[in-house]
Amino acid sequence: MNVLTLLILTPVLFGFIVALLPSEWRSSFKFITLLATLVQLGLSIWIYCDFKTGASFAGVNHEDQFQFMQKLPWINLDLGSLGKMQIDYFVGIDGLSIALLVMTSFVLVVAALASWEIKSNLKGFFVLFLILDMAVMGVFCSLDFFLFYIFYELMLLPLYFLIGMWGGARREYAAIKFFLYTLFGSVFMLLIMIGLYLSVKDPATGNHTFNIIQMMNPANYDAGSVFSVLSHQTILGLPARAVGFVILFIAFAIKVPVVPLHTWLPDAHVEAPTPVSIILAGILLKVGGYGIIRICVGIFPEIAHADAYWLGLLGVISIIYGALNALAQQDLKRMIAYSSVSHMGFVLLGIASLTTEGLSGAVMQMVSHGFLSTMLFFLAGVVYNRVHDRGINHFRGLASIMPKYTAFVVVAFFASLGLPGFSAFIGEAFSLTGAFKSHSTNGLLPYWMAACASLGILLGAAYFLWTLQRMFFGTVNLKGGSVWKTALVDLNLREKLTLLPLALIVLILGVMPSLVFDKINESVVTFIQFLGFK
Repeated sequence: MNVLTLLILTPVLFGFIVALLPSEWRSSFKFITLLATLVQLGLSIWIYCDFKTGASFAGVNHEDQFQFMQKLPWINLDLGSLGKMQIDYFVGIDGLSIALLVMTSFVLVVAALASWEIKSNLKGFFVLFLILDMAVMGVFCSLDFFLFYIFYELMLLPLYFLIGMWGGARREYAAIKFFLYTLFGSVFMLLIMIGLYLSVKDPATGNHTFNIIQMMNPANYDAGSVFSVLSHQTILGLPARAVGFVILFIAFAIKVPVVPLHTWLPDAHVEAPTPVSIILAGILLKVGGYGIIRICVGIFPEIAHADAYWLGLLGVISIIYGALNALAQQDLKRMIAYSSVSHMGFVLLGIASLTTEGLSGAVMQMVSHGFLSTMLFFLAGVVYNRVHDRGINHFRGLASIMPKYTAFVVVAFFASLGLPGFSAFIGEAFSLTGAFKSHSTNGLLPYWMAACASLGILLGAAYFLWTLQRMFFGTVNLKGGSVWKTALVDLNLREKLTLLPLALIVLILGVMPSLVFDKINESVVTFIQFLGFK
């Protein structure tokens, strides 16, 4: 069996085991789920170690850059005079996928450990968790647009129930808002996907195809088709390819999330249980960024080039707006949620630069933010699980009560604000370098965008350091008084074993970013060159 297929199916197999076991064995469900994520992590590390660098675009199909590929016929329909419709189970990864795949596997292990705090309806929770696990792995591995869409939509259902059933007081509102926002984008994505299918033909078979790699090659489009580069077709009076790009961008921008499509995120994070917040911030946001790179820019490069200014502007707005909102928050999880909006703005800015440095920085920022947001939300969950409160002003002097917890918070906060020596500094520095270089290389982004984005780092230092000062230093003053002081015990063994690897990873990636760059470099360079950018 192909190793990527095994990676995708592993959580399904363990999910069946959890579903079939009697409820009396509920105490074993968390161990089975943790084992599933550990097996996935082992597989992803093996894939990372065996991933060959030096691959480049070559040949008609441009498939040479992808590794561990498996392509099997899945759905075959004879449409008579319209030809045959074939949908393939087609998976494979390149440098853009491999780093996100390993990061996702690790985040899922942490989320599984955080799930040990769940006390009700354990079978339902862990089955939904493992279905979600399969879906996110499938998104990063899919090279067939139809398959990509199925995994993309499959993430919605378990997340809806995980928030709506195990969330906070306003969980139903947050779950419905998240579901409607995401569904709004993906319904229109389906129409564009069908239009692309009817426009692209596989040169080997002559049949229409959902193959994403074939969609990247303008030579594979029918001359008179809707999305052909040469046909100049329109949709509602607008250029068809521009409409396709915008609709797909909106669908993925909701996931990132990009301002003003971000309002579901703070509500979902505040109401979601800790493991779901970890998956939302650590993985789901990266699905949006990955989709913009792989689908939007990959299939509509000339539209991305023409609209790069507006993409960069949205990135800058997200950086500044997210940071200012984080500065104003009194809820710890809401503050972290808005910081995610700000940090993911650097991803969009790097992508908009359409430079090698910018795209490399965007991928690095996604990987870094995956680990850091996981660490931040896990830390927020530690306090909430003890006193069921997250009000920043409700705590003071925690450093004297929980010194080990404070040490990890200091690492997470300083890493997140972009301190040199940590992973976020590398991602933000390369994103800003790409944005700054863009003006002289391709003339897409003005210098002021890079300058304004830099203010986001300064604002990040402000809200993280202010939160650190208010909650952890000074004389002990807790809203719950002595009851809280008794409940706020320091980290237990499980929590320390979860947080220590995360702290080490963000430090190691800050000192040795080559662990990511060596794997993604060739794919980024060839991606930029193939699409005609510099």
